[in-house]
Amino acid sequence: MDSTLLLLALTFMYFWAHTHGLDPYLQNSVALSKTSFPKAFIFGAASSAYQIEGAAHTNGRKPSIWDTFTNQHSEIIEDHSNGDTAEDFYHRYKEDISLMKEIGLKSFRFSISWSRILPYGRTSKGVNQEGVNFYNSMIDELLSNGIEPFITLFHWDLPQVLEDEYGGFLNPKIVDDYGDYVKFCFEEFGDRVKYWATINEPNYFSCFGYAYGINAPGRCSNYIHNCTAGNSATEPYIVMHNMLLCHATAVRLYRQMYQDSHKGNIGIVLTSFWKVPKFQTSSSKKAASRGLDFTIGWILHPITYGDYPMTMREIVGNRLPKFTKEESKMIKGSIDFVGVNYYTARYVDAVSTFSTAANLSYTTDNHVIESTQRNGIPIGQQISRWIYLYPKGLQDVLVYIDKKYKHPPIIITENGMQDNSSMPIKDALNDTTRIMYHYLHLSYLLQAIKEGVDVRGYYVWSFLDDFEWSFGYTVRFGLTYINYKNNLQRIPKASAFWFQNFLQNQNVTIGSNFVSSQ
Repeated sequence: MDSTLLLLALTFMYFWAHTHGLDPYLQNSVALSKTSFPKAFIFGAASSAYQIEGAAHTNGRKPSIWDTFTNQHSEIIEDHSNGDTAEDFYHRYKEDISLMKEIGLKSFRFSISWSRILPYGRTSKGVNQEGVNFYNSMIDELLSNGIEPFITLFHWDLPQVLEDEYGGFLNPKIVDDYGDYVKFCFEEFGDRVKYWATINEPNYFSCFGYAYGINAPGRCSNYIHNCTAGNSATEPYIVMHNMLLCHATAVRLYRQMYQDSHKGNIGIVLTSFWKVPKFQTSSSKKAASRGLDFTIGWILHPITYGDYPMTMREIVGNRLPKFTKEESKMIKGSIDFVGVNYYTARYVDAVSTFSTAANLSYTTDNHVIESTQRNGIPIGQQISRWIYLYPKGLQDVLVYIDKKYKHPPIIITENGMQDNSSMPIKDALNDTTRIMYHYLHLSYLLQAIKEGVDVRGYYVWSFLDDFEWSFGYTVRFGLTYINYKNNLQRIPKASAFWFQNFLQNQNVTIGSNFVSSQ
């Protein structure tokens, strides 16, 4: 890889930081390399099936709810696109794995397309051996290149047949079908897989799919968005409840039948904007605490303590489902690790008026209002449409989870930033802002580790530019540029070169000496 390009990128990064008011970061910058982190710490990159695989109608795969959603609601997707072809990872995975190895990544987080291996949702309806062969070949290819596979069992793409049959995650029947699906995955792939995540971001899946209605399956109340069906006041809570039961069922199954022989770990992945009290007042601080309960606590409080946070019980009341004693016992302690997806932060304050019974919604139940500015000053430098640079939030959220939820092992399963796809290719490849973003977040992550938080890995989102849900292909998160106009050509960005140096144990810093041998 071109060290001259890397040096130019780092030089530009220094001046970018200086001109954007980030001098405190420059002054406090420290040299980082792979050896700055614990010896067993894993560095990898992440993806999901619908976002990169393509081959949507190939070799026996049947539609997921995202295939249906992008077909029926293309107006919600910014560029009216879909994942039919995506980055064609299905056919080009060997090329991409070779790039991962060249960069030095030691793990790849990917998800299984449920409808690719079980087209009709359950094993009793038939297994698609072509799909199974694809994942077996990919796992073997990763391992032969020294890259650890990390499988997410569900990353938002439920088989459409289960949505049609009984409403998917709105129905408790999903627990048995999910259990059937994950059992098949454990049996088929588990002998070579040491890291499993049951569900990716159930809090956002529930919120965006059933409260706002802007993600599949596109359900919400008509006073929230232009949805044809749904109830934003109840359905997000029902969906989360059933997802937690799915998660606990998978963990119990893995622990009882496979963990001893496979020697793997299983957890769940959550996401949250860090919540910063807008003012140093009691109401702002309580609002921040409530906001975290309604995002992080919604998942981790049942897993740690057996029930939802008391703040949620008090506000949501009978709309919040209840666990039976047996379910509570099954859920409590059902993680070997917590996967944390972190991107940015928001100021939060208490709202002055609450929603009426006529327009209740998960989106307003927390009684907080979020903002990106305080007294006209942004919470951090705006580096994309919704991401404001607030790397300290990563340290803060890790310390918060560690203290409040009994010190669980943590893996950063996603961290990254987006560029606008309309920028010229030269600018997209010289992604100095992304380098700055990762450097700063790794620095604060290291501080959390020094405070005693048990963090075991860091996964960049994402390895490839991909289909970004309602954003379509209008934004780019990847370390690797995808040329959509030229046969999906893969081109490593400057950030890929930066990570290569970092992972080769070359110290990287910001200041007069940008890169030096260790």
